[in-house]
Amino acid sequence: MVSIAVQSTFTLPSRADIVSRLATSPPLEELLTSDDIERQHFLAQQPLKPAAVLLLVVNHPGDPTVVFTQRNADLADHAGQISFPGGRCDDADCTPERTALREAEEEVGIPAERVEILGRLPQYLTSTGYAVTPVVGWAEPPLTFRPDPREVADVFEVPLAFLLDAGNHRYESALQRGRLRNYWAMPYGERFIWGATAGMLVTFHRILAPKPMTRKDF
Repeated sequence: MVSIAVQSTFTLPSRADIVSRLATSPPLEELLTSDDIERQHFLAQQPLKPAAVLLLVVNHPGDPTVVFTQRNADLADHAGQISFPGGRCDDADCTPERTALREAEEEVGIPAERVEILGRLPQYLTSTGYAVTPVVGWAEPPLTFRPDPREVADVFEVPLAFLLDAGNHRYESALQRGRLRNYWAMPYGERFIWGATAGMLVTFHRILAPKPMTRKDF
């Protein structure tokens, strides 16, 4: 496995900064590496099911965090992986925001009325056949988590400062089924955030970066 750390400094944005920058997000081509763009174009050629996740920022004074779940090890899909609360859209869901809030309440017990929606990230296509809309939310502490034991093994928070520091973003390569696969990863202690979840966080960082980044294609 090859791993490349991306170094940079970053000033933590305010709630107002997040709202403003999500509303004026640059084109997707300015946010992704050439590998990521090629992969997204390839995945767009297959049938995809709509889904949404909630990237929830919890406004702890001086140290805001983001909420993650660790899926149960015995699930059929993404067993044991770290992800945002979320899932596929139901017929009754009229918007990705409704899907993300419903799933967050079902999976980890966060009431929808506790979450302020700040905006969306660009849609992210996955190799498992989903078109995922990341919905960015904001909540004031304290939050009490009530994870659904059928789906969620653990709920935890990671400092936003860690996630938005590109020095913690790793672009890794590994052989999978005889093919070289590139993906983003953000190891945090014993937690390994990677794949689609890490890719969405990299996009979040690049949208929030106060100045255009010089992107290096790996």
